[in-house]
Amino acid sequence: MSSNVELENLNIRFGDFHAVKNINLNISDGEFFSFLGPSGCGKTTILRAVSGFNDPSDGQIRIGGEDMLGYGPNERPTALVFQNLALFPLMSVAENISFSLKVRGVGKAQRRKKADELLDMIALSGQGDKLPSELSGGQRQRVAIARALAVEPKVLLLDEPLSALDLKLREHMRVELRRIQQKVGITFIYITHDQGEALTMSDRIAVMSHGVMQQVGTAQEIYDNPATPFVASFVGENNSIYGTVTRVEDGYAQIETCFGELSGRNEQNLVVGDFATLFIRPQNLSLMSGQPFENIIQTRVNDQVFEGEFEHLHLAGDRRNLVVSLVNDGNIPAFEKGALISVGFKPECAVVLPAGDMAYE
Repeated sequence: MSSNVELENLNIRFGDFHAVKNINLNISDGEFFSFLGPSGCGKTTILRAVSGFNDPSDGQIRIGGEDMLGYGPNERPTALVFQNLALFPLMSVAENISFSLKVRGVGKAQRRKKADELLDMIALSGQGDKLPSELSGGQRQRVAIARALAVEPKVLLLDEPLSALDLKLREHMRVELRRIQQKVGITFIYITHDQGEALTMSDRIAVMSHGVMQQVGTAQEIYDNPATPFVASFVGENNSIYGTVTRVEDGYAQIETCFGELSGRNEQNLVVGDFATLFIRPQNLSLMSGQPFENIIQTRVNDQVFEGEFEHLHLAGDRRNLVVSLVNDGNIPAFEKGALISVGFKPECAVVLPAGDMAYE
């Protein structure tokens, strides 16, 4: 059986609450696919539906072309790695990994052989006789993944598995997870609210909000070309400037703002008179130092924040502070609070989108 996953017109309701709204998606065989969004957006509900723990209200779920309707969690070609890992504390690491094989009647010698193979794959050779409590958090995470892989699923489902780890360990485990996925070659469906996880590991990402799939694409597509204000304000840091479209030409839109007229890429075919929001990343704003910019913002400094390799200027905006991120090269001047400052940016570095819901609203 192929391990592609198809969601067709998928809707999930809990009473009057519409948790997942009309999802249409094809996750390819062997793809590392992430659902990214804030708590309550519907991403875990989709995962539970694929695994068989939630039934769709409408629509279909197919794995390898086969409709999963009527198949329970233990009958589907999937395995689930839980957020809390759920390792058995009194069983050895090898016993944890091979537990599902024991349930299926596999003999002890064969179970141990499989456990040792998986321990080798997750770089924990020789650790099979230890208890989970004797391992680090990252090692326990890998054991949970090995346990899920022991039954040789076609699709591995991961529900925010790194959320309990500290920052450095999360960053290390991103690399480890991607390495394991590429080694086993099966489909991974990953749930996270952490954009760093999704951007660094995924082949493609679906950004979710209020049960709706806002955008699907590669990490670079979603970061560089957000399709909605929600995606633009949720994925990465972004400055938002509001206005009304006054001119459209050659793929660009100009809007009238509190800073004057500013322009950016017109990705959504806006027309004159539309209410719109211009988004510009903090690293794409530059201090004015003689070079010409089509877009110039003059405003006042509210704060200057040192963060090691970057310094961040917080400037007065129309609804929220604007942030300018400058590489710390040792030559950034110190600005007094309230100082008048001018920053500029190129139109191709900004995107103008229809007015809509923001991630922070």
